[in-house]
Amino acid sequence: MRFSAALVIVAGVSAAFSAPTPTLAEPFRLIVTHLEPPLVPNSVMDLALELGYFAREGVEVELIRVEQTPLAAAALLAGEGDMANIGVDAVLQLQVQGTTTLKAVTSPNKSLPFLIATKDSIATPGDLVGHSFGVGRIGSLDYALSNRVLASAGVAMDGLEVVTLGQPNIRAQSLAAGQVDATTMSIGTWLSLPDKSGLHVLIAPDAYYAAAPVVNKVNVVPEAVLVERRDEVVAVVRALTKISRDFNQDPSAWSAAMAPFATQMSAEALSGLGQSFAGGWSVNGGLNRAELQYTQDWVLATDDFKGAALISLDAWVDFSIVDQVLAEIGVDQGSDAPLR
Repeated sequence: MRFSAALVIVAGVSAAFSAPTPTLAEPFRLIVTHLEPPLVPNSVMDLALELGYFAREGVEVELIRVEQTPLAAAALLAGEGDMANIGVDAVLQLQVQGTTTLKAVTSPNKSLPFLIATKDSIATPGDLVGHSFGVGRIGSLDYALSNRVLASAGVAMDGLEVVTLGQPNIRAQSLAAGQVDATTMSIGTWLSLPDKSGLHVLIAPDAYYAAAPVVNKVNVVPEAVLVERRDEVVAVVRALTKISRDFNQDPSAWSAAMAPFATQMSAEALSGLGQSFAGGWSVNGGLNRAELQYTQDWVLATDDFKGAALISLDAWVDFSIVDQVLAEIGVDQGSDAPLR
């Protein structure tokens, strides 16, 4: 089964850098679920290629772009790639269905930088009761996470008028147009709004993640790749960790690197977005056992997993790659604690 028609492959990636390592028979293929560098820390995968981080670690990387996690997982399982950035829920769904060969080895962007924005008249979470709240759909990720975040603030989603609106940009536009009173969106979507008059951030990204520390996506590799191309897996994770550290130390470097891909944003907005990711970079590989266990428990408690058998965290997470990288480059004393 081939996915060539569905895949947009970035060709000629090694030409921009020094000559590829001659001992490699083929590039290391990394599957991502975005068609251009996203305005979130997950962009490190694209930027590590653009800025030569992979090349400096001695690995030639080819990005394979697909539109969503299901295609990414299918392509990886079909041998169309060596590593894929996919949702944790998809990894767990494969586990319960009997596909147990994929192992998470890093998370370059643990969480979506979600926030809850509202009209200025809504000053506290409690003020949301009785007002309209825009969501992607009932049961969507933004709905489920916001339900948890609001519950931690003593607000039940049942007490709100939930309005299904679809994609984050549509939800943001609906809020700006006064069609809903509140909604969830990423910090990038918020900063991209041309007119925020009458609006404010009710729950900021750091508070949002603190209330619902759910790891959104991980980079997984098949067990065969771990055996046959382990050194390259380590090199890829090392490159992603190093670039995350560099952006964490100097957010303006991220803003500058993203500028060619975010022409719709002003330099000021892009700089503010880079600053907003402080503490959110995966400076130690993004694998924290407590956070992953919380995520697994949360996902398995959703309706999609009713009746599913219990899963061991170690059945789908391999900490050894990140641990090898940290043994080589040391542990960064930031917010990405590598708890085991």
